[in-house]
Amino acid sequence: MAETLIPDRRDWKTARAALRTLLRNGDDTTQVFVIMRALNAGNGKRNYARLVRSFEGGEIAFAQIELADTLSDPAYIASFKPGTVGAAYRDFLAATGYSAMGLADVSNLDKAEVPMRHPYAWFGRRIRDTHDIWHTLTGYKADETLGEACLVAFSYAQVGGLGWAFIAVGAALKSIVVTKRLAFARAVWEGYRSGRRAAWLAGEDYPALLNEPIAAARTRLNIGEPIAYRRAQATLGALASYASPVNAPA
Repeated sequence: MAETLIPDRRDWKTARAALRTLLRNGDDTTQVFVIMRALNAGNGKRNYARLVRSFEGGEIAFAQIELADTLSDPAYIASFKPGTVGAAYRDFLAATGYSAMGLADVSNLDKAEVPMRHPYAWFGRRIRDTHDIWHTLTGYKADETLGEACLVAFSYAQVGGLGWAFIAVGAALKSIVVTKRLAFARAVWEGYRSGRRAAWLAGEDYPALLNEPIAAARTRLNIGEPIAYRRAQATLGALASYASPVNAPA
């Protein structure tokens, strides 16, 4: 029998160690993907099956576009009209210095993931490659512990996978210890609820979405204003990024 290369068992020991490392240094993005591989067993299969149940999703799955390649084309990124999702994503990249290919590289710095042409693996890459577009749509900052925690809670609501939930809950619980407040945890809960209410972003036609006016896209996708998140940012100040090496408690 051929050995499976798609994880089908959860590795809690590895996930716990990676989460401790991540919450000591939120810039160590590699740990996010270690946790995903450790805990998201079976997630790609379930979501891929959901994708292909619709005609549009079936077309997307059949094409199997590698979005990291598409989103790393400077001419493509420059082509979006002002006010569109793509233009906001372009601004996001300029402000953070991030890139789709950079995220792809960080996701496998430990070389634990075997690149493969497999529909479940492709779906996992699709979620990875659209992560920063989800930041753009939701308004959650990427270079901030709070913003990332809110988006991983949103992502858990959207696509499942215990890895997302593990990070969100871990970050929220530690925030109570570090900040002595509940504002961070309330914002994370809001992120989860927002993900539950929103349309399924994993099934979107991203070339079409990127050319859509961002206000219209948020309305269509039912992505509301993150009120608790904005309140937590104002309340916590620098501690909204408590896992940043600059702000981490001694």
